[in-house]
Amino acid sequence: MKPWLCAAGVELRDAVTTWYPDRRTTSDGWLGDARHAARKSDHNPDSTGCVRAIDIDSRLDSSEGLSVYLADQIRICAKTDKRISYVIHNGMIASRILNFKWRKYSGFNKHTKHIHVSFTKAGDKDGRAFDIPLLGGKI
Repeated sequence: MKPWLCAAGVELRDAVTTWYPDRRTTSDGWLGDARHAARKSDHNPDSTGCVRAIDIDSRLDSSEGLSVYLADQIRICAKTDKRISYVIHNGMIASRILNFKWRKYSGFNKHTKHIHVSFTKAGDKDGRAFDIPLLGGKI
């Protein structure tokens, strides 16, 4: 079965590209490689072919500093948007476990070069825009 990115992932990726058209995309991605396939990862397609994760390169502009603000705004959005499962960036993770409060991430990859966003099944077909200020949402 051909892998496909969930609608929420397509929407978030496209919104980032729209608002930051000159950003670096070296660390962007959604489909897992052989390293991901060896373990459980939202970058791996499920039985229907759906992939529920994206990586967004941290270089949104001339520096990497803006990415911490975008990751934080995605985290805040996730508190009410049930399409987002968790966010990882700069050695920190936020998920429903602590109502999307940042906590230390103990995984191998600290996600310093990109923001990782995983989605729930609710995002499979739901491609509505996210309410994220850095991506045109309300402040």
